[in-house]
Amino acid sequence: MDVYHFKNFEMLDPDVGELRGGHEMIVEGAKIKEISAKPIKVGKAQVVDCGKRTLMPGLIDSHVHVVLSEVVIRNMESIPLTLMTARAADLMRKMLDRGFTSVRDTGGADWGLKEATDNWLLPGPRLFIAGRAIGPTGGHSDGRRRTDQGARCHCCNALSFSMGIADGVSEVRRAVREEMRQGCDQVKIMMSGGVASPYDPLDSLQFSVEEVAAAVEEAHAFGRYVSAHAYTPEAITRAAHAGVRTIEHGNLIDDASAKLMAEKGMFLVANLVTYFEMKKRAAEYGMNSDMLAKNDLVIDGALKSLEICKRHGVPVAYGTDLLGQLQVAQSEEFTIRAQVLAPIDIIRSATTIGAQVVRMVDKLGCLKPGAFADLLLVDGNPLKNLKLLQEEGKHLSMIMKGGRFHKNRLQ
Repeated sequence: MDVYHFKNFEMLDPDVGELRGGHEMIVEGAKIKEISAKPIKVGKAQVVDCGKRTLMPGLIDSHVHVVLSEVVIRNMESIPLTLMTARAADLMRKMLDRGFTSVRDTGGADWGLKEATDNWLLPGPRLFIAGRAIGPTGGHSDGRRRTDQGARCHCCNALSFSMGIADGVSEVRRAVREEMRQGCDQVKIMMSGGVASPYDPLDSLQFSVEEVAAAVEEAHAFGRYVSAHAYTPEAITRAAHAGVRTIEHGNLIDDASAKLMAEKGMFLVANLVTYFEMKKRAAEYGMNSDMLAKNDLVIDGALKSLEICKRHGVPVAYGTDLLGQLQVAQSEEFTIRAQVLAPIDIIRSATTIGAQVVRMVDKLGCLKPGAFADLLLVDGNPLKNLKLLQEEGKHLSMIMKGGRFHKNRLQ
């Protein structure tokens, strides 16, 4: 079992919110064994001199799609699962390169990819998976063309691999139970229209109250939870009353729905960067004018949603939701949020709040004995300069996941 003795660093514990010097840390195996403000005596250990850099927890992106390698997701229907997996491997490695040691996939990644990254068969973040995102006929997860009849084969194209359709309480129960059988950490359901789907209006309500309740009941029975794609106050309110735990997007949230979320102990997983990137670049990759018009409807509410949630005490996790070639902008979410939030609040959204969302409190997103040794060594103070967490990991001298170096420029 490898043992590392970290010395000479400035410690950024998100719970504290400021840099603290004079500490040492022992990593043994996959976990942090000890942190002390005094010199630590240890037997055999590899000493890591951090050169006064900032040591902080690895980042958590709570809304990604590692298999959606096309900006226009309908293009995934012509991609075989082998190519989908190869592209996912490249996307996951780049996420880890940026310092995201954990990601929550909200539609697409399966237990095979999770197993592969857990065992370093593929370099990538820890995966918390939803399997196929589930929605009703004609909704955000229905990528069929209007000329299509029936369902697509699940095994022959990547789009069907990522999304599923269920109508009525019994079909929803069966679909959720299947995702549980497939080892999912959470269930993703569609409750309003979406930008990247071709036919559903943004303000459409998807899944009835009874269908949502059935999904929540089945997920809870398996010890899991439901996350809901929802933009409008109406969709958010329906989800909250039914027992949904997290709202994905939520750009059009209002004070009343935010207050309800706070009362129910819910999380918002905001992902602002995807709308700005789609506005700038999605047309060149084939996104049509109808989709871009829907993007314009939600982009105005992006920063307002953060302010509304802060006002009502709704915890907001860091998410990106970028598709295909736009995923290179994953770290730009820091810059966008900095327009309305302090750096420590943004860092907490990508560490401590993210850990709450994936239900790994005191295990991820923190610097504590017993936590996984998911660590970053930053060339400077990110509390003063969030750019240090951007530029494709350029300013990260070390990236460790589970006590194993993914990157180490100190040697």
